[in-house]
Amino acid sequence: MGDVSTAFVKQFGSNIMMLAQQKGSRLRNSVLVKPDVVGEEAYIDQLGKTVAVKRTTRHMDTPIIDPDHKRRKVFLFDWISNTLLDNEDEIKMLIDPQSSYSLNAVWALSRSIDIEILTAALATAYTGKEGTTPVTFPAGNIIAEGNTGLTIAKLLATKELLDGADVDEDEPRYIAVTSKQVSDLLGTTEVTSSDYNVVKALVKGEINTFMGFEFKRVSKAMLSVASDIRSCVAWARDGLGLAIALDVKSRITERADKNYATQVFASLGIGATRVDEDRVVQVDCDETPD
Repeated sequence: MGDVSTAFVKQFGSNIMMLAQQKGSRLRNSVLVKPDVVGEEAYIDQLGKTVAVKRTTRHMDTPIIDPDHKRRKVFLFDWISNTLLDNEDEIKMLIDPQSSYSLNAVWALSRSIDIEILTAALATAYTGKEGTTPVTFPAGNIIAEGNTGLTIAKLLATKELLDGADVDEDEPRYIAVTSKQVSDLLGTTEVTSSDYNVVKALVKGEINTFMGFEFKRVSKAMLSVASDIRSCVAWARDGLGLAIALDVKSRITERADKNYATQVFASLGIGATRVDEDRVVQVDCDETPD
């Protein structure tokens, strides 16, 4: 491809970056982001809340309050999208920002971001100076499935947990669900209920917020399921963290071992962790077939 490949690389890279910003990850902007990380791991520092000391006498010693400093370790991984092209016309399509090859790369890399975030949300996190102390997800932050799908009662219980932990109500709150959970909500509201029309609009995609949560519909593969129990994730924005070591990088090269087919390569270096247990809730929903 000679010098032409350089132009293709630049244009393809520009295309997928533009598309990633326009139609990228559904969750990337819903979490705490730590950009420009260097190395194979990163740390997200935390500062615990303190309690003020009441002054009781004149000229008393000035109290010293040591805040609780913590940090969470983030392991970084590379995600890759790679395609081989044989036809010269197909290769030329790479300069089209809406080409199927650009879109395929974007969707693949975007899904990887959401997968990392949702996997880390309920997984064991690691804290301490060196990030060696495991922190499992607290049982008290799990809303039991109770032989039901997603219900208004479960959303209220989730809100109660976040409010009870003094999570700032001005901090955006989200819940990741599949289309099944949204449909479940409609089935648990009476036609005469004031919630019914709101949920109906949610099912139709006309709105995306309900009861203080912005709903993030994701594929079933992104939320764990065991014995027909789907574990959905609700969180306040700073409860989950995403570290980005390398944003979208692309290359276009010839493969001599593949009859000089053109290889279209794109990669992303990211990692995620649960930053604060108080800000994350697991909402279990029954998906047992009728």
